[in-house]
Formats: sequence, structure tokens, C-alpha cells
Amino acid sequence: MAADGSPDFDRADISPLVLSDEDSMANRRKETNHELEGSTSRKRKKKTKKVGAPRPACSWVHFSREFIKEYSASHPESSGLKVATKAASHAWKLMSLEEKEVYTKRAREVWDDYLSTAPAREPKPRKQANLVTRCSPGRLVNVIKQFTPEQKEAVKGMGFGSLLDLKCRTLRRSLCLWLLERFNTIRRSLEICGKRIPLSPRDVELVMGLSASGKDVVSSGPDDLVAELRVRYNASNKGISVRFLEEKLAEEDAGEDFKRSFLLYVLGTLLCPTARLDVSPSFLHFLTDMDSIHEYNWAKFLLDKLVREVARFRQGKQRAVGGCLLFLQLFYYESVAIGVPGELMPVVVPCLSSWTEENISEREKQEKELGGYGYGEVICKERGLGVHVDAIQGRANRTVLAPPDENLVNMAISFKDQTSLPSKIEGFVYNNPIDYDALTYSQSQCPVPNCNFNGHFETLSEHFSTKHWDSGRRFRYNCPLPVSLAMHETFLVLQSEEDGLLFLLNKGTENVGHTVTVTSIGHIDSNDRFLYYLVSEKGGSSLRLKSYTQNLPGRVDGIPPVDFLLVPFAYLDSSGELNLEVCIWNQQI
Repeated sequence: MAADGSPDFDRADISPLVLSDEDSMANRRKETNHELEGSTSRKRKKKTKKVGAPRPACSWVHFSREFIKEYSASHPESSGLKVATKAASHAWKLMSLEEKEVYTKRAREVWDDYLSTAPAREPKPRKQANLVTRCSPGRLVNVIKQFTPEQKEAVKGMGFGSLLDLKCRTLRRSLCLWLLERFNTIRRSLEICGKRIPLSPRDVELVMGLSASGKDVVSSGPDDLVAELRVRYNASNKGISVRFLEEKLAEEDAGEDFKRSFLLYVLGTLLCPTARLDVSPSFLHFLTDMDSIHEYNWAKFLLDKLVREVARFRQGKQRAVGGCLLFLQLFYYESVAIGVPGELMPVVVPCLSSWTEENISEREKQEKELGGYGYGEVICKERGLGVHVDAIQGRANRTVLAPPDENLVNMAISFKDQTSLPSKIEGFVYNNPIDYDALTYSQSQCPVPNCNFNGHFETLSEHFSTKHWDSGRRFRYNCPLPVSLAMHETFLVLQSEEDGLLFLLNKGTENVGHTVTVTSIGHIDSNDRFLYYLVSEKGGSSLRLKSYTQNLPGRVDGIPPVDFLLVPFAYLDSSGELNLEVCIWNQQI
């Protein structure tokens, strides 16, 4: 007992309570090793679970098993599997093919039995391709939230007020990928739900609220004209920084500099983004005069850029998909109905203001319940979108065109004068002779089959717009329009969006190809003709015609055209469809 009366603890009794540094380190090592062993054990268990039935052995394994067993029995002085395996390898090399055939046959029988009894392996799920895009509606929404009332008024004054009502923040990438696979960039159409739905600037106007009329946007010009702007916006070879524009838009200024920064930002992040992260400096060329911004056809500019960027992506020229993918997404929602079409809600124009994140999530849920995209019903005609919907089904029973006669070339065409009809076309036959003097232009006939309407050409225009608006194609003057004529189709009605006038794209069939021409219907002044272009392409070759329309009271069969484009059969696609590009010019616009 100690003198102070305190208990005398032995050191051995203290050690469990207070550890030395060495003991503490040793215990930590043991705990770490224990954790590693436990983790390794768990990995081994998981690995063991994944291993299925062992694959059958090959002929060499069957031989080596027998050889090693006999070798070990006959050579007791030799210890170890390594020596026996080496001897088996040496013996296998000295064997002839006939001697190896015994083991090869045995291995083949075991393998056949394994294949017949083993369960089928489940294929690995295919990973969906990632969609890389710079189209970011959420980023624009965040910026717009900070705008002052003066800045919002400035945006409206430029014609972009519809974007202030943007509520969709994210793209549904799986839907965008699905639409991109069905986006025909040549025809500018979506081929979905068994229908071909052409896209036009008018559709962009209804969905995005951008103007579909006005002068074309030109994003090119001399560099010296935008040199000052490039310095002001720190434009490099890569582009204009998005963050730099966001900083400028955060200021409370609502003047010209704000307007230009806003347009650069909205074009680079939503309407016309490119594959690059920064905004293209080429946009500066049409931002030199901010007073004329509202005069441009922004809907056409958006659609042209979208077609170009998707085409470049498919050609492998860029990894990211440029263009306004939000337009494709919202156009699909508005054009395809889920459920009963009769229960459609009234259309809100522009459409983007009615699609919130909640509405989109509910729509995506309904799509998933149906089995995926493309199971709805196309109702774009009822919506006023894609009013020229063409069916892409029912072409399997078409007849095959006769091959062209290679001996028929250089056919002569003679004319009385520049304005009369041809008097002779060698090699071409026009049946049903027409008394041209008996044709009257006071009454125009509806070109739609089985329609007996007759009236003044202005009345005919209103009749066609009301009764047969889904039987033709609407177009804009001075704008190229891709069209297609199936094998059995002999004409296509074209109606101008500006004045409602009707035109006919006529197709005739001869022994060397198709004759194509454009006529106008029932215009009073026969001298007031419209200039038109026709273009047909095949690979790197193209056929072109520049001519003036002929005025007729309607669809009249048997009248030989004044001028026509002769398209050989070799220019048709595999189904006999004729693809053209048409442009009708109104020189008064």
C-alpha cells in the first residue's frame, strides 16, 4: 500500500485503459486489414454470384488431364504439377492431327451438349446515345427572370416578347433523339406516326411566336463592318462568351447595347445555337442596325439553321446537335394527340407559353404508358400546324416504271412564237385536243377532283382555303419549297400564304421521263405571269428550269406546256417518287 493511501495499480492493469502509441498504431493496422479483408470477401462473394455454369474444356485440356494423371502415377519421384504440365505440353506438340482428333471429338461432343442445355444468355441492354446540344431554355429563363419592366418592353419592341412567357426549362433528350432520327432535312419534314409532316416558318411562328414574314436574315458580310462590335463583345475565333453576355444582361440598362446582347444570347442559347459552347460571332452582321430587327423573318432563319445544323451532325462534321431542338419538342406535343382527339384543348398561340414543366412531365408519363413515342394520333391540321400533311404509307403496291429508252435523245421542240403553245413536239404525244379559243377565264374551276365549284379566281381562293385547305401545299413567294409527287400523282396544288392565289405543279409521263411545269389558276390578266424555278437533283447532278407560269382556268388535261422540265426516270427514287424544289416569284413583293 502506498504512503498516500492510493491504490497501487500494476502496469498490466493500466494497459487496457491507456494505450501506448505503438499499441494504438498496431490496432489501427489490424482494423484496416480487417476492413480490407471484409471488402475483399464481399467482392469475392459478388463475383462468385455472377459466375454461371463453366464453359466446356477444349481438346488440349481433355488430353492434359489424362496425361498428367498417368505421368504422376508413373513418375512418383517427380513432384509438382508444373513438371507434369510441361511434359504434357511437350507430348501434345509431338502428336499428329489424327492422334489429337480423339480429344477434339470429345471436346466437340461436350460443347454441343452444353449449348443444348445451357440457358440463353440475356443480351446486354444497349446504351442510348447521349444527346449533346447547346440549346438551353432553362438558362434563358433564369436570365429573363432578372429583367426589369423596361428591359421586357425592349424585348417586346424587337418582336421577341413571346420568349418572356417561356416556361419550359429542360429538353426531353430522349424525345429529341427520337425526333432527330425521323427528321428529313431534305424535305424539311418529320416522319412520325405514319405521316409526313412538313415544317414551315409558319409552324415556327405558331410554336415559338417569332415572325414568319419580312426580309431574310443575312449572317455574313465584310469583317470591317463588325470589327468594332467584335471588340465590344470580346469576340474571339471561338465566339462570344455566354457568361460575358449574362454579365451584360444583368445590368439595368435597356438601351441598344442591351437589345444586342439579348439577341446574341437568345440566338446562341435557344433559337440558333451552334455546336460550340460560345455564341457565333457571325450573328453580329445583322445586329449593326438595331432599329430594323423587327423587320426580319426570324421564323425562317430558325428553321434554316435547324436544318443545317442537323444535316452537319448527321454527316459527322460535329459532335453536338445545333439548332432549336425546343421547337421540335413542342411541335411534337402540339401535333400528336394522346388519348381522344375530340378532347383537345383550345390552342394557345404561341404554343410555348402553355407548356410548363408540370404539363411536359404529365405528357411524358402518358407517352411512357402507351409504350413510347409515336403511338399517338397526328392532329396538327386541327391545330393549324403542319397543314400540309402527306401520308407515307400504302406505297408497297405501286407498279414499276418502264426503263427509259436510251435511243430517244435530243428531241426537237418547235414554237410558233415566244408566247404561243408548241405546234410540234417530236417524240411526245398529247391526247384530247383542246380548243384553246373556247377556254374562258371568267369562271375558274376547283382543281380538287370531284369538286364542281366554279367561280371568280378570288372566290376560288377563298373556297379552297375553307374547303380543301388540307389538299395542297402552302408556300411563300420567293422562298424555295421542297415537294414530292408520288408515282400515281399527276399534279399538286400550291396556294400562296400572302394572297391566296392557286398554282398547279403539273406532272406528265412520257417514254423518257416526266415533264414538270407550273401553271396559275384563273388570273384575270393573262399577261401578269409569275416567274418560277424548278430544280431536280440526283447525286452531284441537277436539272433546272426558269420560266413563267401559264394562266389556265383550272386543271385542264391535254394542254402541252409552253416550257417544261424533263426529268429522266433515273432521277426518281426507288419508289418512283419525284422530288423537286419549287420557287415561285412575285416581283411585286
